[in-house]
Amino acid sequence: MTSTLNRNRLFIASCFALLTTAFAFGIRAGIMNDLVADMSLSDQQLGWINFMGIFGFPIATLVGGPLYNTLGPKRIGNVAFACHFIGITFSILSNSFYTLFFSTFFISFANGMVEAAYNPMIASMYTDNKATMLNRFHVWFPGGIAIGSILALLIANIGGGWQIKLSIMYIPAIIYFLLFRGQQFPETRQESSASTAENFKAILTSPLYWVMLICMALTATTELGTQSWVERILANSGAQPLLVLALVTVLMAVGRMFAGPLIHRLNITGVLLGSAIISALAIYFLSTATGSMVYVGAVFFAIGVCYFWPNMISFVAVHQPKTGALGMSLIGGVGMLGLSIFQPIIGGWIEGHRATKAAEGLTGEALELAAGQATLANIAMIPVLLSVVFLILFISKRKTMH
Repeated sequence: MTSTLNRNRLFIASCFALLTTAFAFGIRAGIMNDLVADMSLSDQQLGWINFMGIFGFPIATLVGGPLYNTLGPKRIGNVAFACHFIGITFSILSNSFYTLFFSTFFISFANGMVEAAYNPMIASMYTDNKATMLNRFHVWFPGGIAIGSILALLIANIGGGWQIKLSIMYIPAIIYFLLFRGQQFPETRQESSASTAENFKAILTSPLYWVMLICMALTATTELGTQSWVERILANSGAQPLLVLALVTVLMAVGRMFAGPLIHRLNITGVLLGSAIISALAIYFLSTATGSMVYVGAVFFAIGVCYFWPNMISFVAVHQPKTGALGMSLIGGVGMLGLSIFQPIIGGWIEGHRATKAAEGLTGEALELAAGQATLANIAMIPVLLSVVFLILFISKRKTMH
């Protein structure tokens, strides 16, 4: 890293890149009904669009992670911008399911390239406080979802179409492209001076890394899986689902912004353990809550899940440094892959509980509420399992420190 490297500008540019990623999630959620009305898409086709909105992410991390040492964050970031620009443009011009399907893949692939480029770049720029800065970087995912959702709602209120909503994504994309332009980037020299081949070897020979991969799929599902189904599950709870989602994402952004002191006090494994316990209790509470108590549960849910994603990546950066950029990229990709796998499973839980509750005589809104709450009780078992794993990890790390 040279003295001319402008760390602050690179960090801010990275945040705008992640903001573009978040807008893709938040705005897509706000145009589903528009797409049904304009293109006559079926629910199954919408499901495939949502799948493609996730699927490109792990593909990109599988490509970008191994190439980070060779290409560096600048070139991978350029690929991200090019795919963002192509994906946004062709999505806006789409007039059929197939054009929207493939253009959504470009956006999703760009989102994965953002993670592949800038997580390891930030870790290499801030070697003394990796976890704190990675948490601050990931502020802009929940924050961006909240901002994107609100902007989509405002445009809808003034009669703007879904194309205008999507065009908002150009703003952060062009900003991050211009901020990166002409900047000195850090060298892609790993702390262990490891090549990509050595990164692969470190991953393949580390049982702990494979445990963390599995945990990443579960933490991502606890966080984003629950949020993906919040409208469907809580529609009849007496609370406004979109307000619940906004509350959760704003609180997550605030929590990540001020994560530094908490990480220094508890260390990364302590934060992950606390997050899993609070998440399990919060989701179980939501499985019984109605009315205003749903908002109370949402607050605790936000506190529980907000530290998962950045600190899983931070754990790899700090405790598995020999896995390098490849290790950080793969764990993010597996998180999104796990999330996509769990989507139909959660849907199956809802259908199964609906049938069971209908057999018990429930109908209408009472039936939908009971099915949704029973599904939340199922989801709560995921962070319960994580609590056990992270407790073992926390104890083992404390023993090695003393």
